This record gives sequence, structure tokens and C-alpha cells, in this order.
Amino acid sequence: MEEFDFYPNKPELAEPKPQKNGGRTIFSIVLFVLSMLLVFSDEFSFIFFLVIVLLIHELGHFSMMKLFKYENVRLLFVPLMGAFVQGKKDLYKQSESILVILAGPIPGVLIGTLLLYFGVDLHQNVLIEIGGLFLFLNMINLLPIDPLDGGHILKIFINKNQELFQLIFSFISSLVLIGIGILINNWIIIIFGFLMGIRVRTIQKNYQIHKELKEENINFTTSYKLLSNKDFSKIKQVILSYSPSLRMYVDQLSSEETDPIIAGQVNNVLVTPIDRDASLFFKIVAIILWLAAFIVPIIVIANLDLKAYLNGL
Repeated sequence: MEEFDFYPNKPELAEPKPQKNGGRTIFSIVLFVLSMLLVFSDEFSFIFFLVIVLLIHELGHFSMMKLFKYENVRLLFVPLMGAFVQGKKDLYKQSESILVILAGPIPGVLIGTLLLYFGVDLHQNVLIEIGGLFLFLNMINLLPIDPLDGGHILKIFINKNQELFQLIFSFISSLVLIGIGILINNWIIIIFGFLMGIRVRTIQKNYQIHKELKEENINFTTSYKLLSNKDFSKIKQVILSYSPSLRMYVDQLSSEETDPIIAGQVNNVLVTPIDRDASLFFKIVAIILWLAAFIVPIIVIANLDLKAYLNGL
């Protein structure tokens, strides 16, 4: 007998309709600038340069996602925090994911190195300032800390499906960020570290849910579109067992009111499959680029004798 004879059809997942996000991006940039002006009221030029650096970084991710046909790609700035690009696919490829990640910081490091070099050579302090900002933000972003780009690369290389590693890695990353924030007396980084701690709790909950689903041989490494009615029903029950408040909410309201919520919760638990298509040569080249982004700028700065130049101003 067919599956639908036993299990009801899963509800439709409310997907955001594809739309032009230029207006939202501009609006988020305005909010970001206003929030930064509240903290750095006398540093308008710094804020302007910061927006440029972040925008070029995120446009690198954005362009690669568009190239690889990601859906619902959007670029947004977060007040006092930074910026991000978001998009999705029904099946990720390891090689594409690595290129998407590297497309943000690698161009930024290259631009920063060139600006710093020509800034010193032409005695242009503005170029040195912008180049330094490009290098600082992009090199920091390549550190193997979650949720930075370097952390994402590390997870892809090791095994994106090893959730225990992700849990431990994210927990350590949150502690490192809090420690760095305390060390340099930067409350924004400290807050970001604590927000990461909240994210760790979500990862832990998903880890426990996935562990139970594995024990029951329920397939959760799939897209919502391909999820069977049987697996949806079982995942729903596991989620409700971990969320008493959600179960109470579901019991009190009609299915029409709760179906969109449940569909969203189930979709959040699913793990998008990743095709590990990257060859050993591809991985070696990616690692070389990753390391070069740290080593090359240091060599250039050492040869520029930047300290002597600044002392001569």
C-alpha cells in the first residue's frame, strides 16, 4: 500500500517570493550608517570606508551565488555588526561552496594589499587607511572561527555533516570572540560572542533532534520539497517532543493556523545535501589561497617598512 494511505500530505512550505532586493540592501546600509554614527559620531570618513569594504566583500559572495544559481540571494547590512549574503540551493556542491566563501575575503585582501602598496609609494594617507581597513577586516574574516568565512571553510573541509564537531567548534568560537572582545575592550565583539552562544544552543537542540532521527532511520538530509510525507510526520513528532510550548500551541489551534509554523520548523531541521565533488587538487589550491591571504600581505607590509613611513609624516 502506498505511503499516502497512511500519512497525510505534508503542508506547503511558505517560501519567500523571488524579488529585487536592491531597495532592502540600500535601506539596510542606511540603518547601518546611522547606527555607526551613534557610536562613532566624529568618524564619518571611517564609516564611509567601512561600508565600501563590507560592500565589496559581500558582493564577492553575492556574485558567486548568482553565478552558481542560488535562489533568493540577498545582501543585507546589520546595524553595528556588519553585512551578510544569504541564498540557498536544493543541493550544494563542495567546490561551489568553497568558491562562494573565498570570493568574499580573497579580493578584499588583494585590493587592500595593492592600496597599501600604492599608498606608501605615492604618499597617500587615504589609500593607506582604506588599504589597512580592507586587509584587517578580510584577514580577520579568514580566521577559522565560526561564523567567519574561515570557519565555514574549515567545516566544509572537515565534514559539514559532523554535527558534534560543529557544536564544539561553534561553542569554542563563541568563547574566543568573547575573549577577544574583552581583551581589546570592544563591547560589539563581546555582544556578538554572546549571540553566538545563543546560536550554539540552537545547534545543540538540532544535534539532539538529528541524533534521535538517525536512531529511527528517518531521512533528514534532503530538501523540504523531496521530503516524504512519512518522514515529515515523524520529524514533526520529534520536534514537538523537544518543544513542549510548541506542542501546546499546536494542540490549541487549528491545523490551518499551525501548519505553516510546523512546516517551517521541520524545514529548519533538514540538512541540505552537499555533493563532495572537490578534488584533492582543488582543495590544495583552496588551502594555498587561504594561507596566501595571510602570508602575502605580511610580506608586502614588511618590505614597505610602513613604520618608517609613518614616522616620517
